[in-house]
Amino acid sequence: MSSVEQTTVMSVPLSPYAAALLRRMTDPDQEPAAERQPVDLSRVGDREFGVLLVAARGLSRPENAGQHPGWAVRWAVEQALRERQPRFTPESCAALLAVQAERVGTEPYSASPTLATGALLRCDGPWPESARRSAGVIARGVLGYGRVTEPYAVAALAGLAGGLTRPVLSKLFAWSLHSFARDEFDLLVKLGVTAQLLVAEVCPDRSYVTPPQLPDAWQRLAAIGEYVSFARRALEAAYARVAAIRAGELPYAADRAFGRDEVEVLGRAARIALLRDEPWLPELLRPLLLGVAVAPTGANTLPSQALLYELARAVGDFPTPAALAALVAARGVVRHKGVPKQLDRMLKRIERGLAERPDAVLRLPDLGFDADGGCVVPVGDHHAVLTASEGVLLRWRRADGTLSATVPAPVRRDHPDRLKELRARVKQAKDQLTALARTLEAGFPAASAQPYRQWREGLASNGLGWQVARRLIWEFPDASGRWRAGLPDAGWRAGEPDEAGELFRDVAGGPLPPPGPEAPIRLWHPVRAGVDEVRAWRDLLTERRLRQPLRQAFREVYLLTPAEEQTGDHSLRFAAHVVHYRQLYALLKGRGWTTSMLGPWDGGDSAEAWRVLAGGAWRVGLHHDYLGEEGVECAGTGRVWFERMREGAWRPSVLTEVPVELFSEAMRDVDLFVAVASIAADPFWTDGRTQYVDYWRAENSRELTSTARVRREALARILPRTKIADRCELTDRYLVVRGDRRTYKIHLGSANILMEPDDSYLCIVPARRKAPGDIFLPFEEDRLGLILSKAFLLADDTRITDRSILAQLRPRR
Repeated sequence: MSSVEQTTVMSVPLSPYAAALLRRMTDPDQEPAAERQPVDLSRVGDREFGVLLVAARGLSRPENAGQHPGWAVRWAVEQALRERQPRFTPESCAALLAVQAERVGTEPYSASPTLATGALLRCDGPWPESARRSAGVIARGVLGYGRVTEPYAVAALAGLAGGLTRPVLSKLFAWSLHSFARDEFDLLVKLGVTAQLLVAEVCPDRSYVTPPQLPDAWQRLAAIGEYVSFARRALEAAYARVAAIRAGELPYAADRAFGRDEVEVLGRAARIALLRDEPWLPELLRPLLLGVAVAPTGANTLPSQALLYELARAVGDFPTPAALAALVAARGVVRHKGVPKQLDRMLKRIERGLAERPDAVLRLPDLGFDADGGCVVPVGDHHAVLTASEGVLLRWRRADGTLSATVPAPVRRDHPDRLKELRARVKQAKDQLTALARTLEAGFPAASAQPYRQWREGLASNGLGWQVARRLIWEFPDASGRWRAGLPDAGWRAGEPDEAGELFRDVAGGPLPPPGPEAPIRLWHPVRAGVDEVRAWRDLLTERRLRQPLRQAFREVYLLTPAEEQTGDHSLRFAAHVVHYRQLYALLKGRGWTTSMLGPWDGGDSAEAWRVLAGGAWRVGLHHDYLGEEGVECAGTGRVWFERMREGAWRPSVLTEVPVELFSEAMRDVDLFVAVASIAADPFWTDGRTQYVDYWRAENSRELTSTARVRREALARILPRTKIADRCELTDRYLVVRGDRRTYKIHLGSANILMEPDDSYLCIVPARRKAPGDIFLPFEEDRLGLILSKAFLLADDTRITDRSILAQLRPRR
């Protein structure tokens, strides 16, 4: 090659760097060792990456792999393939299939059919005849090797090579081919190779050496009208089978209602319907979910746990409010002890996904609630009254017009089914309000906005949705383009303006004219506001005793620090903390982070946790190390960094480029992990332990985190309204409580207690963590309630009778 700049391989012009990497794999003697640097594939374009992938797959493993210069490139390419979307010219696509065909003869177990089908879908032009021949070689070779683990990909390759035959299908699905799977394959044979390739692309059966699923694979499959019709037929047939089981027309056996291949097909059908937001789906999906979630007998089993989870995963991929509500209802009827916990994790993922679909999040079923959040239901000669203001209540109207929580005897006696239905509606409404609040909150990192018209027609005009919207601060641009924040006016109902046309009022009570129909509206976030404005909103909500459905005005704010600006691409703000590892792992999973389990095994000493944010545009990483010692599983926290999706790959970003809302929300997660899982919050840590005691003690004098500072602000507003106000004082880090026996310092971060004058530790583990009495808390938080309950106990310490506490109160000699 005379000029690297002009190098073209497989019709792809290569940059000097890509050409050098190619030489290291194909002709390493031409690349001086002194010029070999660590492989950086972020410098390689997607089509160049496709060429390198061909060379990497064609490079056989030498005996001295650790010394071969091309092997390091191959390893880097195959690792990057798990996160990159390569592109292929017809020539490079044919070359990759040829390489895969060669591997069938030497390493049939490593010839990836899904890599071959994926290359065909990522090809920029018509497939050469040589690619069709190679596809046939791969299909025949894999079929002859043994049990096929990627049957849909092999079927697609066989179809490309000359057509799917019945013997091929019989070989592929020797283990089973139930009714829905048979119907789907009959359709795929009719539809041809493109549909077969798309089904292979969206299948869960994918080899290790395969790129991520094409972003538009489901959309392309959903554009095939005949497949959409099949999806509806399959889901209707599935419900008919469930109904027959419930009616006793078919025998019931736990988890046997559907075969494994049927579950996979129904999952595809549900995703197609959810993606297209088919109008017929809600009325079908809800009874199907309820039907597979609980046995028709009194057993604590269910007809198909596999289908329940698969449908939940489908909703997670393409969430809609109606599907979320149906899944919540199914979760409420499950009797199997282990299923609700798994569903709860899936529901959190669905809520986060729904927050990234502002066009869909506002379509909340109203369950019959009117604009004032009320619903009156006649039951015989009585009337049930459901209300949803700051909670959902079921009460009964007496003859004199007053309401009572007691169920009338005639209703209990004559209408038990109706009563059960009403109680189920109350629970469903509670679940929907909770899900809506969590969904809205999940939109904070992306600063999700929607047109005001959609907000009015979807959320504000919905009886349940309005109960959430009216207690939140919203912001929208005024005529000058400046964003203004306001609470919906108290006189507004069902999205109708009052006589003055004032729909919102700012923090000072002044009117804000409503925005135009297409103007964006979004939740106000304190990170975008000044300190005085945030303080004013907190004062207003406390004065009105208005508890928000999600933490907004009292939300923690995390701004970039000078130290983080200096480090540039990472933060050490939450590094060097010692946490309970199992608790950290549960918190990571619960907040949607992906990580591997640590432990005392090879490779288990450190890990990186990731969370994808803003619809896949950003992700945040957290490093942590295993610190298992003396029979205690702990972890040490490390750096936090951010990456941005560019040109199909995750690329590191400097912290100053991260949007402020996204940075604040990601750091809020990490602060939560440290605050909750830290051993400093464990009152029993020092009982017989010597490890990390210095850290445990140091945390009780450390500067407060953002979470603890918000807690301090809340206490500053709460305490003056309590009967112990004259016995309490807030300092920088402590709530100081003056009792009759001692004076106590409750740390606002850990809630641990030190006693004056010698700062001896007082261990108290209260039975409950809620604030005592009728104390208004502007937001729900366990530790805030814990600090208040301890303060009330210690302010009246002469009434303490617990012997273990009294023993600690005696002064040391």
